Amino acid sequence: MMQISLNSAVFGIAVLLTAVMGFAVQRGATCTVAAVDELVGQHRYTRLLAMLEASLWVAGGLLIASTLHLTMRMPTGFAVSWMIVAGGVLLGLGAFVNKACVFGAIARLSNGEWSYVATPLGFFAGCALLQGLPISPQRMNSTSPVFEMAQWTVWLFVAFMLTRITMAIWQARSDATQWFTRSRWTPGAATIVIGIAFVLLLILLGGSWAYTDVLAELSMGKSDNLTWRLLLLLALYAGALLGGYTAGHWRAVPPDGRQVLRCFFGGLLMGMGSLLIPGSNDGLVLLGMPLLYAHAWLAFLTMCMTIAVAMKLKSP
Repeated sequence: MMQISLNSAVFGIAVLLTAVMGFAVQRGATCTVAAVDELVGQHRYTRLLAMLEASLWVAGGLLIASTLHLTMRMPTGFAVSWMIVAGGVLLGLGAFVNKACVFGAIARLSNGEWSYVATPLGFFAGCALLQGLPISPQRMNSTSPVFEMAQWTVWLFVAFMLTRITMAIWQARSDATQWFTRSRWTPGAATIVIGIAFVLLLILLGGSWAYTDVLAELSMGKSDNLTWRLLLLLALYAGALLGGYTAGHWRAVPPDGRQVLRCFFGGLLMGMGSLLIPGSNDGLVLLGMPLLYAHAWLAFLTMCMTIAVAMKLKSP
């Protein structure tokens, strides 16, 4: 990933895009736990499909960027093994205990639920707990299938993206002025914005950025590009906070001891799971799955199934 000056235009645009992602996460209530709950409780899969669509947007964006010869540092895939499954189970259990995945925790915190400050702290602790153990899965040397697709598939993605954007603009034409203050966006609209912003960040930064990666690397003692990456983390939260405030969702809820423990322990489990995979569900949905890496799809499916089983066991 490239070095970025804090007073450069590139950094300013990156801050804006990251804040837009945070805003969209809050407005769309983007959360794997909420998506699985909708599927289990209401037999609807609107949120889950929206998360998968975010992966599709990123995949299309990466394919277009590759066609335009825009260089980016992409992560490698990993061999499917018991560690991937175990990591997915830990991610699912952690999200269930936390009552929100890493995306959802940002949304809950931006609404004023101060107990969720403990989630990133727990995530950091979970990553630190497994540091130094020989648990890294085997890296794959093969290129992502996305970059080996036929040239004509680029035009399919372009047609899909233009259609979806046109539909979204058409549906919002009557109340476009209320778009900023609308309490809730549809999950699809939110994930479109998240997907576009994430791809633009990839191009701009020359590689991926995820707030869980920042926490994981902090736990390893790494300091590469730490200053501006932490500032982007603050921008993500600031965008989500703006989303909650302008929608009227901000209600300062004092920390509750029991919920703080749940958030910390949930974050701890998710941090441990992210090292086994590696990558948390934001990295899976926005990078591993779009790159069509088998380990990412297996980990996300395992995470969702774990949450679903936990919900079924808890229900009377």
